[in-house]
Amino acid sequence: MRRAGYVIAIGLIGAYGWIALRGPMGVTNLLAKHREIRELQETNHAIELENQRLRERIHRLKDSPSEQDMEIRKQLKLQRPGETTFILPDSEKPQQPAPE
Repeated sequence: MRRAGYVIAIGLIGAYGWIALRGPMGVTNLLAKHREIRELQETNHAIELENQRLRERIHRLKDSPSEQDMEIRKQLKLQRPGETTFILPDSEKPQQPAPE
């Protein structure tokens, strides 16, 4: 009787361990969550760098009249008297060979 109780207890502990490791809150899910967290942290870092670059650009545009003038002329496609603007055609992308 005692031996059967030990076997049942060990079986229950084993089943609980199996469910804990392989279930919805198991190790594989934990590793997937860590991977997702790392990817989100990398995305956040890239966004922070982009924000910093944009802040610096805004600062330059606020403080530099020549920078403002250049940006206005670029967006409105204006040019000063005597300036020459060269418009180059977009480079064509090489065509991918069709799979056979």
